[in-house]
Amino acid sequence: MADLLHVHPATGTRVVALRAGTTILVPLLLLAAADRLTWGLYAVFGAFAAVYGGSTAARGRWRVQAHAGSLLVAASTTGAVVALSEHRAWLAVPVAAAWAALATHASDHRRWVPPGPLFVVFAVGACSARPTQPHEVPVALGIAGGTAVLALALGALDERRAGRAPAPAALPATRPAPVTTGRRRLHVARVAVAVAVAGALATASGIGHPYWAIVAAVVPLAVPRLRAQVVRALQRALGTTVGIGLAAVLLSVPLSPLAAVLVAAALQGVAELLVVRNYGAALVFITPLALLMGHLAHPEPVADLVVDRLVETLLGIAVGLLVAWVTRPRPPAPALAG
Repeated sequence: MADLLHVHPATGTRVVALRAGTTILVPLLLLAAADRLTWGLYAVFGAFAAVYGGSTAARGRWRVQAHAGSLLVAASTTGAVVALSEHRAWLAVPVAAAWAALATHASDHRRWVPPGPLFVVFAVGACSARPTQPHEVPVALGIAGGTAVLALALGALDERRAGRAPAPAALPATRPAPVTTGRRRLHVARVAVAVAVAGALATASGIGHPYWAIVAAVVPLAVPRLRAQVVRALQRALGTTVGIGLAAVLLSVPLSPLAAVLVAAALQGVAELLVVRNYGAALVFITPLALLMGHLAHPEPVADLVVDRLVETLLGIAVGLLVAWVTRPRPPAPALAG
C-alpha cells in the first residue's frame, strides 16, 4: 500500500504540463473553429510528443521527442489505414502487437523518458477503432504530424529559454538504465505477446473498445521487477476507476466545443503535473481525457463507455501481469554436488 500511494519528488513538471497542455490546446482550437473536432484524436496523439525527454531542458531532448513523435505520427496514420477495413477490430490486434514490439525496441534502445510503448500503442489502437474514409488518412497524417512539429517547437523554445545543459548530450537522471541485447529481445517479445493476447481476448469477447485492453496490457511491463509491475497495475486499476467517475460527470454535461477543448487541455496539463509523482493519481485525469476525446470522435452512450473502459482495463492489466509473472527473472538452479 505504501508503494501504491507513494508520491515521488519531481522538478520541472510545471513547464512540461504547460507545454503539453498548449500542444493539445492550439490544434484542438483550430479543429473546433473548423467544426472538425472528430479529428481531434489525431491531434492528441501528435501532441504526446511533448511529454518525451523528461522535464529538464537538456541538450539532446529534442532528439528523443522527434523520434518518439515520428513513431506517434506513423502509428496514428497506420491506425487510420486499419480503420478503413470493415474487419478493423481483428486487424488491429496484430498491427498493435507489431507496433508495440517496434516501440518497445525503440524505447529500450534509445532509453525514452517516459519509457515504454504505451502512447504509440494507444495511438494505433484508438485511431484504428474510429471508422474512416480514404480521404481521412492523409488528414490523420497531417494533423498528427503538424501537432508533433508544434510539440518539438515548444520544446526547443523551452530549451532555448533554460539555456543549454553543460554536459553534451545530457538527459535527465530519470533516464532508464541501459539493458542488454538479450533482455531487450525478451522485453520486446513479451510486450508483443501481451498486446496480442489482450487484444484477441477483448475482441473475441465482443466488449467494445478492445484497444483499452491492449493499452492496459503494456502498463505493467513498462517497469522492471515484478513488485513494481504489480504496483503499476494496481495504480492503473484504481486511477482508472476514480477517473471513470470524473469522466461520467464530464460526459454527462453538454459541453460546447470550446469548453470541451479547454477541459481536454486542462486534463492533459494536470496529468503531466502528477504522472511523475504518482501514476495512479495521473490516471484520474488521463482517463476522462481519453474518454472525452474518444467521445468527440465517435459519440456513444456514456454508460457503455465507462463500463467498457473499466472491464477492458482490468482485462488488459491481468494479461500484462500474467505475462510479467511467466517471464520474470528466475535465480539459477543450484549446481548438483558431484
